[in-house]
Amino acid sequence: MKHRYLIGLMCCSCASLANASEAPDLEVGLALDQDLSVVVEFDQKYRATIGNDGAAFDYIFKRGQFETEAPLSWYVGAGAWAEWNDDFGLRLPLGVKVNFYEGWNAYAQVHPELDMYKGVELQVGGALGVTYKF
Repeated sequence: MKHRYLIGLMCCSCASLANASEAPDLEVGLALDQDLSVVVEFDQKYRATIGNDGAAFDYIFKRGQFETEAPLSWYVGAGAWAEWNDDFGLRLPLGVKVNFYEGWNAYAQVHPELDMYKGVELQVGGALGVTYKF
């Protein structure tokens, strides 16, 4: 019985992927976030970072363009982070992103963090990164 549900779920998933009109946006690069990190961004909404000191995941819920001729945009998100030494918490990434060459983007962000390990502590973090859009 469980196998039928699993097969049905797989068929529905494959059907929804087949009906997708476009391939999702994918950006991969390096960042200084959780120390030296690999960063992957999907659909310009989801950003996952895995680095030497830990991992982070951000959901970018608002983006906008500055009124300049430069390809400069801003974003605001919400996320969570965890360090390999047990620290963890929530963060609010506020950043800017620039397309400096075809397919290449650079971003800088500051993120107020709420460290929730052994009590609540407010911190401020930051990140710099370069990604390539496939």
